[in-house]
Amino acid sequence: MTLIDAFIHLFTLKAFFVMIAGVALGVSVGVLPGITAGMLMALTLPFTYHMSSIDAVTLLIAMFVGGVSGGLITATLMRIPGEPNAIMTCLDGYQLAKRGYPGRALGLGNAASVVGGALSWGALVLFAPPIASIAVALGPFENFAIIMMALILISSLSEGAFLKGLSAGLLGMLVSFPGIDESSGMMRLTFGFTSLEGGFNSLPVILGMFAVSQVVADALNIEERTDALESTMRGMFMSLRDYGVHGWNMLRSSLIGIWIGILPGVGATIASIVAYTTAKNLSRTPDEFGHGSEEAIVAAESANNATTGGTLIPLLTLGIPGGLTDSILLGALVIHNLQPGPLLFKNNPEIVNTIFATHLVAHVAMFAMMTFGIALFARLMKMPRAFILPMVIVFSVLGAFALNNRAFDIWVMLAFGTLGILLELARVPLAPFVVGLVLAPVAESELRAGLMSSAGSFSPLVTRPFACAMLVISAGLFAWPFVREWRKAKRLSTSKQSGTSSFNRGGFQ
Repeated sequence: MTLIDAFIHLFTLKAFFVMIAGVALGVSVGVLPGITAGMLMALTLPFTYHMSSIDAVTLLIAMFVGGVSGGLITATLMRIPGEPNAIMTCLDGYQLAKRGYPGRALGLGNAASVVGGALSWGALVLFAPPIASIAVALGPFENFAIIMMALILISSLSEGAFLKGLSAGLLGMLVSFPGIDESSGMMRLTFGFTSLEGGFNSLPVILGMFAVSQVVADALNIEERTDALESTMRGMFMSLRDYGVHGWNMLRSSLIGIWIGILPGVGATIASIVAYTTAKNLSRTPDEFGHGSEEAIVAAESANNATTGGTLIPLLTLGIPGGLTDSILLGALVIHNLQPGPLLFKNNPEIVNTIFATHLVAHVAMFAMMTFGIALFARLMKMPRAFILPMVIVFSVLGAFALNNRAFDIWVMLAFGTLGILLELARVPLAPFVVGLVLAPVAESELRAGLMSSAGSFSPLVTRPFACAMLVISAGLFAWPFVREWRKAKRLSTSKQSGTSSFNRGGFQ
């Protein structure tokens, strides 16, 4: 299936319905505070299990796109980021809406979203295939080194909590070990429990870590209410003059979003912050930022959606997720027996082209839904969480049970839900956990394949240039947080000594 064939297939009745449903669900969830696109995708995984791979990928990518965009509505009308990446939009979108221009604020954000998404699609189509063609020539040792680098990279960028991120990644790897050792055929880490002979299925673990833990967190704050501003269609449509005024800002912020999206472990939230800061520094009216600036809204939303295409580049070409939602998407692909990486382009080109086509068309569909369905989505914000949260739990239980029709998976989901709550309380990031869970079996397989080809020798990890380079980079990423803390402590110590010296010279000895 070529890219043109994928576009044609996407406009067949069934595929188009699946895509529209995915975008609508993504936008709706993005509108609901506390319910994220990652949670939606985790809840949807059981329903995709019996779908074709093409339909499943279409649905998940559409949800991904819709979820990133939906947070705009809540951020603008309620001053609450429906998605974490809409934090910067809150600062100016709500202020502009409060001044009497909610339609203008939503229209600017909507237009910026579709422009950012379209530009990131271009980057995805242009850069992903050549990267994959280069990566396909790599051997098992190189692939193992890349996976190790991914784990350390996403840990080092986990909101400054490197050791916590690394611990979460290692814990995820540990969870993937129980079951049958594929090399020896022996059981490992089952502790005599027959239910563990097949290992932990990814789906119940993901549902527990993200859906159940989030429901508990929201239930603790269920009484919190925020009044929403009234929405209006007035100002929703941007003129050609508006595109001329904000065009350079859209392009610059989209490029920032694409670049940051490509960097594993950074994500859309950081992209919106960087784009917002850049726009403020280059603006002729920086004082308006934080008080309803149109430039600020355009910058934040362009960067948000531009990360969607950027983050898919390392995911598809190298199997490295860029963040939480991408980690769940990675898990979904693995559940459907699709291994992201360079071989995906060779063995499953129909999947790759479906992702390409869905990414672009979903952004167009999102733009139309956000433009004409603003009144409907605004009403969703008033839906009580006391009604939503029990539904999430019910769907989670049904999804966990339906996978293998056994109650054990429900207990697994609840157990990992408890673990997710504890990790959140300890401020341990969850994304590295999923990365470790999903990538550990791949890393083990690649390492064993390499050892078989080298007669049990680890030397190719050092003697092969690319593998060695990846390990050196990994070592640097591992050491950098400690170096940064050491330099910080040294500067602090120097400043204290300088202060003491000045105190003594002042005669107070």
